[in-house]
Amino acid sequence: MINNPDVPAGPVVLTLAKRELVRFFRQRNRVIGALVQPIMFWVLFSAGLQSNDLGFAFFFPGTLAMILLFTAIFATISIIEDRSEGFLQSVLVAPAPRWAMVFGKILGGAAIAMLQGLLFLVLGWLTLGLSSSAVELLAAIGLMAVIAIALTALGFFIAWRMDSTQGFHAIMSVFLFPMWLLSGSLFPDDPGSWLTWLSRFNPLTYGVAGLRHYLQFENSVVDRSALPNPLVCWLVTIGFAAIMFALAWRISSTRTTGDLL
Repeated sequence: MINNPDVPAGPVVLTLAKRELVRFFRQRNRVIGALVQPIMFWVLFSAGLQSNDLGFAFFFPGTLAMILLFTAIFATISIIEDRSEGFLQSVLVAPAPRWAMVFGKILGGAAIAMLQGLLFLVLGWLTLGLSSSAVELLAAIGLMAVIAIALTALGFFIAWRMDSTQGFHAIMSVFLFPMWLLSGSLFPDDPGSWLTWLSRFNPLTYGVAGLRHYLQFENSVVDRSALPNPLVCWLVTIGFAAIMFALAWRISSTRTTGDLL
């Protein structure tokens, strides 16, 4: 790829991000799935967890993180499709910074994940007694955006070396569930458990903990004093996003069997 510092990166980023969104809205099945999935989770979880001692207040942030996780990473399947269609090769030889191409793809995928996450958040706000202040809601949305960017960058990093969507699905199925399960989404911290110790090394743990700080419900039984400090949650999540973007940028400079460079 020819890197030309004189070529503005902003239009490249926005164009690629817009392309991801346009592609998404033109595929009716994806739009329907994006609308149905949060509603389905809301109905099943709100009905099934009402009798649970922890209550839905505990599981809501983890479910929100799961929606962001799966939507953001699977949105990067478009990288494999773009390579097979030849679009990616034409972007790579364009006289624009490569980081702009990477960030544009990541931004578009993260926007799609945010659409689903915000829909689920609105459902919780309207029906489950979400009592967070306006500042807390804005902080939660901001943290969701950083989580979505970090996870989309992770998906970009993995998808770049893949040459088939089947292989991508296989790796993601093995990788995603442990990452989500070890984030504290389903189980409260147990200081004596090896799972709790292992979850400390999972960056998604701090994203979920941060959402628990900001998403407050009526009659909540979540002990926020046992969670990592909100500042720590932000620092770890931002650091995760920065590292994954750097890795995605770096791997985009390597050639694959599908590249004609």
